[in-house]
Amino acid sequence: MTSLKTKEIALMGILSALLIIGQVALGFLPNIEVVTFLIIVYSLVFGRRVFFIIYIFVLVEGLIYGFGLWWINYLYVWSVQAIITLFFRNHKSVLFWSILSGFYGITFGALCTLPYFAIGGPQAAFAYWISGLAYDIPHCVGNVVICLVLFKPVLSILKKTCGDNNTFEN
Repeated sequence: MTSLKTKEIALMGILSALLIIGQVALGFLPNIEVVTFLIIVYSLVFGRRVFFIIYIFVLVEGLIYGFGLWWINYLYVWSVQAIITLFFRNHKSVLFWSILSGFYGITFGALCTLPYFAIGGPQAAFAYWISGLAYDIPHCVGNVVICLVLFKPVLSILKKTCGDNNTFEN
C-alpha cells in the first residue's frame, strides 16, 4: 500500500466527519442513521481505503461518547459492512444495495452480541439481541429508504469529486 498524501488524509478526515455529523443529526430518531449507507458508498468509491475512514469515525465516536462496550462493537460491525460491500462491489442495482442495507440494519443487533457472548455466554448474547429487535426493525426500514433515495446522487457526487481522479487506489 502506498503512503497517504496530505490530500487523502484530509479527505478521509472530512468523510469521517460526515459519518459523525450524519449520526448526530439523526440521533433523535431511534436507529435511523446514514452511517450504513455512507459506508456502503465509501466502500464502492474508495475500496480498501474505507477502513481508514471507518476507524477514524470509530475513534472519534469513542472520544465523544466514551469507550464502553458498545465501542467494541463499532470496531468490527462497520468493517463487516465494508467487507460485505467490497465483496458485492460489482452490483449496480440501487434495489440490491437498499436490500443489503436493510438486511444489515435488521442484523445489526445480532452482530453486536459478540462481546455479550464473550462476557455472559449465549444466554446474555441472545437476551441482548432479542431486547434490541424493536430497534433493529426501524433500522432496517430506515436503511432501505435512505439507500433508495440517496444512493445514486451521493455515489455520483463522490465518484465525480473523489473517485474518478484516482485520489485513492482500490
